[in-house]
Amino acid sequence: MGKSPGHRKMPDHKVEEQRLRERMQVELEGRVIADSEDVILVREDENPDRYYFPRSDISMDLMERSTSTSKCPFKGEAHYYSLNAGDRQLEDAAWTYEDPYEEHSALKDRVAFYDDKIREIEVRPISGA
Repeated sequence: MGKSPGHRKMPDHKVEEQRLRERMQVELEGRVIADSEDVILVREDENPDRYYFPRSDISMDLMERSTSTSKCPFKGEAHYYSLNAGDRQLEDAAWTYEDPYEEHSALKDRVAFYDDKIREIEVRPISGA
């Protein structure tokens, strides 16, 4: 995808990416659903920190693509996933940018989780890794 319209219109808005050097996991009701040493932390003005995991390090069998989408003027169009948590489903609990704007091309094929909105989801570093 081309350049981000958000960065052109609002050059002072910060969206910073940082590759972490530690192992991170996502846990859902006691089950690890993502485990990776290749996580990108995104810090964006006025938003909580987000951790983007490679799809290859996620139990994608627990995730179901939803029809929901949203548009970020800085990163691009987000597509959402619901998570299967035992006998219930956590709607739109995670998202991905399949074709992000150039400035955030590192987020392609990665998934982030709403750990601040859905308390059953825990994103954490694994010490000693």
